[in-house]
Order: sequence, then structure tokens, then C-alpha cells
Amino acid sequence: MNTIIIALLVAALAGVAMAVQGSLNAVLGKYIGFLETTLVVHLVGTAIVLLALYVFRLGSGDLAQFKEAPWYTYLGGALGVIIIFAVAFTLPRAGVANATTAIIIGQVATAMLIDQLGLFGLEKVPISWWKGLGLGFLAAGGYFMLCK
Repeated sequence: MNTIIIALLVAALAGVAMAVQGSLNAVLGKYIGFLETTLVVHLVGTAIVLLALYVFRLGSGDLAQFKEAPWYTYLGGALGVIIIFAVAFTLPRAGVANATTAIIIGQVATAMLIDQLGLFGLEKVPISWWKGLGLGFLAAGGYFMLCK
């Protein structure tokens, strides 16, 4: 199977996981609070990654190289906190489909900007008219999703 197809299937699986995770986080947030949920989610995730790395030896990288990465690459952890809190807070108020629609539109628009500018040392991928049109259709679909 083509490598791009496999990557897109993995990305779709990530989308499924994000919708389920957001829903679970929203429910947990009703019980323990949204910031508390953010902490618990990160603690559980940390425990799983520690098991994967040190018990099951699944890692293929070298943590000793962490000093070599640019400082801004570590902001992903802070963004993770914002994402988990925002999703857990938003889903019970807007609904899973509505919140996910807004998330996806924001995500794709930002991803296109990152591609266009080649931010963070990533390869530049120019925005074509077709991609712009696709984003427009995505936004229009989002509008229809959010209509009552």
C-alpha cells in the first residue's frame, strides 16, 4: 500500500481518537473540573509513554538529544494543555460535532499557513487556488454544521 495512503489512514485514526478523547475528557471534566481533567489526562498519558519507552522498549529515538532541539519545539507541551482544556470545556457546551467542526476548520487554516510559510523549519508547501477553494468549502460546510 502507498505510504501516503497509510499515513492518511493513521491521520484519520487520530481524528477518531481525538473525537472520542474529547468526549471522554468532557465527561471527566463534569466530575472533577476541566483544569483537573487536563492534569489527569497528561498524567495518564505520561504513565503510558513511560511504560512504552522503559518497560516495552518501543522508542526508536534518543532522549539524550533533547538539548539539540530548538527551544520553541517544547511549546508543544503547553499547546497540549491548551488543547485538552479547550476541548473538554467546549464539547459539553457546543456539542461534539459542532466543536470538532470548529477545531478542524481552525486546524486546517493554520496548517495551510504553516505550509505556505514553511514555519518551524518545515518544507514550504504553497497554497494553491484548489487548496484555498477547499478551505472555503470546508468553512462553508462548517457554517452549515453550526446552523440550527
